[in-house]
Amino acid sequence: MDDLKSQIKKMIVERLFLNVEPHDIADDANLMETYGIDSVALFELVIGLEEDFGVTMEDVDFQIDTFKTVNSIAAFVQEKQV
Repeated sequence: MDDLKSQIKKMIVERLFLNVEPHDIADDANLMETYGIDSVALFELVIGLEEDFGVTMEDVDFQIDTFKTVNSIAAFVQEKQV
């Protein structure tokens, strides 16, 4: 799970061009509040999850809470990869 979280943090930093090191993102930090992630950035994260982790996002899967923290994203990816 820690490796998955590290990969997710790296993807977030790269895709959103954040000026922060991946390891500096706290697992439980609210990404929208801490990094100003908006709907356009969320769409970019969805594409990243699909491309980098092979998960498919259905309309029913798109819940804002899924993208709230690295922990919630990692839990979603794990659930989808089973």
